Amino acid sequence: MIRYLLALFLVIAPSALLAAEPARVLIVGTYHFSNPGQDQANVRAVDVTVPQRQAELQAVADALVKFEPTLVGVEWPADTASTEYARYLDGSLPPSTNEVVQLGFRLAKQRGLKQVHGLDVSGDFPFEAVQAWAQANGKADALDALTEQAQDITARITALQATHTIGGVLREMNTQRAIDESASFYAEFLRYGKGEEQPGVALNAAWAKRNFAICARLLQALQLGDRAVVFYGQGHVSQLANCVRATPGVELVDANAFLPTK
Repeated sequence: MIRYLLALFLVIAPSALLAAEPARVLIVGTYHFSNPGQDQANVRAVDVTVPQRQAELQAVADALVKFEPTLVGVEWPADTASTEYARYLDGSLPPSTNEVVQLGFRLAKQRGLKQVHGLDVSGDFPFEAVQAWAQANGKADALDALTEQAQDITARITALQATHTIGGVLREMNTQRAIDESASFYAEFLRYGKGEEQPGVALNAAWAKRNFAICARLLQALQLGDRAVVFYGQGHVSQLANCVRATPGVELVDANAFLPTK
């Protein structure tokens, strides 16, 4: 009986979901505006509080408003996002350069949303085990080169700020080429290990677990017909996008279809 019901669900469920308007999700891969220095490689962000950059941030919000979002998701824990957004709305939040505030809160307020969804969760990133294995197995130089590759990516983003608006930088970061390049950094760790000792697998498993947990919180917040804009560090975008694409009743929307062209 259980097997029959499962087979029946697999036949009926997709058609039932297609009959309703899907939820649509637009993921904007970002860099950290407040220079927290918590990643393996970090962008040196310009001061986003000066009038020129504030105008550029408003242009990003104005462009994304055209998507008509009903939900905004950000890279903060749920309780923090809820508390701080309430303070943002009532004017008691101190000035902040954080992209959650500058992008997520700005857009949500402009759309008249009463809530911003904090999607972030903590997670392990066991990089030290990869370093130890590389050192013990003659791959320390290769790992250093991989780290330099990541630093080159962030250096390019840093440099783009001198020639592009913030919207222009985000457009560059959200091309498929840039997203794939960022994802390749994690995939390369799978070369680090042998036999039963697989620190690269452990690192990728921990990274995937965090991203699945983020995606789960997004999917649990979505209702059919919602239009969600999610702001997240670019390194997360590939796995989050794959999760959204694979979910029935949810449609992934290209961020560059809405981000400003200048």
